[in-house]
Formats: sequence, structure tokens, C-alpha cells
Amino acid sequence: MAATATGLFFLRTSAFSFPSKHHSVTLFHNKVHSFPLGAANLEGSEIEGKEEVGVSEKKKIFVAGATGNTGKRIVEQLLAKGFAVKAGVLDIDKAKSTLPGQNPHLQIVKADVTEGSARLADAIGNDSDAVICATGYRRSLDFFAPWKVDNFGTVNLVEACRTLGVKRFLLVSSILVNGAAMGQLLNPAYVFLNVLGLTLIAKLQAEQYIRKSGINYTIIRPGGLRNDPPQGNIIMEQEDTLYEGSISRDQVAEVAVAALLHPESHYKVVEIVARTDAPKRSFKELFGSIKQH
Repeated sequence: MAATATGLFFLRTSAFSFPSKHHSVTLFHNKVHSFPLGAANLEGSEIEGKEEVGVSEKKKIFVAGATGNTGKRIVEQLLAKGFAVKAGVLDIDKAKSTLPGQNPHLQIVKADVTEGSARLADAIGNDSDAVICATGYRRSLDFFAPWKVDNFGTVNLVEACRTLGVKRFLLVSSILVNGAAMGQLLNPAYVFLNVLGLTLIAKLQAEQYIRKSGINYTIIRPGGLRNDPPQGNIIMEQEDTLYEGSISRDQVAEVAVAALLHPESHYKVVEIVARTDAPKRSFKELFGSIKQH
């Protein structure tokens, strides 16, 4: 089973909307493991222009799952922020038609996270400064597909980083991965996603591996992923806090890029959704409000 670059994707249904004591959100089915660094300066972006990377100090970010709905947005925002990007994809031809063309700072390479850390190390190369995991499994009758991609695939990426000496790793995960410990066993979204091959449990175990690996990580747990433009401002909470809510994929990509620019994001797990009534806060403030682990 090969990984497909889809990013965390949750099917948006009314069954996934619940009143929350924390924040009201809608969960979608999504998946993401990948290696990117950087972000585009979208309208209303909380990443200031002064943070753009200069040509003389351009850093290269490897993004796994670069043609997925979230991954491709991460690639676009990284390039817009002045980063060089190495896009790890399953299908080179699809990538050429999906990702920004004719960009001298974009390199497309074949990378399947299920094929082991040695091959991934070859794809990442010794010129990558960070890795962002935004991968997702390809739906099939294979019950173990989520484990092959969301668990073992992520572990393979971390091991490839350790082999190469890449010290920065970002993972796009999902809220509710630790739903059992949160008392959310009967949450319809938690039940639905785990029916599909124990997806959230696979993600949680991958997160635990990352946290024990010694690598400098940021784990981003978005709520339900929307393809439409941002609506509202970002809310960022501690791990195991949010159990509902949604957010635009553009904002998830923006948070991933911002994490590369702000040391306040180091060694942290953050949960994010968006709300129209939320105050606008800088990423420095958002990341700074989260406890380090």
C-alpha cells in the first residue's frame, strides 16, 4: 500500500458537529504526514513579510505528501515565503500538473513513505533542512493501510531524518487522536475515523514515536479540514483539548510554515481550529501560549 499525498481529510457531515465546552468546530476525515518548512503570505496572514527568507539564506524543506490537498498548499506557501522545496510525491506526472510549474526553487522527487527509511533518506537527501509530513493513506479494503502510512510511514520519515542528521520535523496529525484519554470514545468522529483501520490510534502512536526520538518536532493537530478559503481567525490550544471544529487547509499550511519561523513552536503539540469570533493573534503569541514538552 503506497501513501497518497492527501493530508488529514475528514468527511464533513452534520454528525460531526457538536457543542463544545472549548470551541465549536466540525471534524473532517484527513490524513497527513510530510516534511515542509515555510508559508505563503496569504491575505490576512499572521506571518509578517519581514520573516521571509532571503535568497542568500534560502533553506530547503522536504514535504512528504506534497500533492495532497494540504501538502500542495504547504508547498505553495513555502515557495511564496522564499524557501526552496523538495516535494516528495508518489506520482511525478501528477505533481508536475498540480504543483507550481517553472519554479527554479521547486524540486520534485519520488518518495513512498511505506518503502522504508533508507529509500526515504535518498529522496530527502543531505540538502534538506527540515521535513514536513503531510501524507495520508489511499483508501482501500486494506484495513492496515492507515498503519502502513500514518504510523510506520511516519516512523520511516523520522528514521530517515536521524540517518541524515535533519533536526527539524513537522507532522500534520489530527485532533481527537487521543480521544480515548479525553473521554471521547463515543464521539461520532472518533468512532468513524477509527472504524477506518484505527486511523487515529495509528496517528497517536506515530506522534509518541516522534516525541521520544529526540528530534526537534512540532505536531500540528487540525480540526476538520476545509478546502474553502479561511473563515475566521486561528485558535490554538494545548494537546487533548479540542474535540470538534474545522479549519481551512490554507490556515493549516500557514501554521506549518510559521512553525518553521518561530522557535516558540519547538517541541510542542498544538491543536488548531478557526472561529469567526476569535481574536487575531500573532503566531509568536499563539505558539508561545502552548506548553513545551
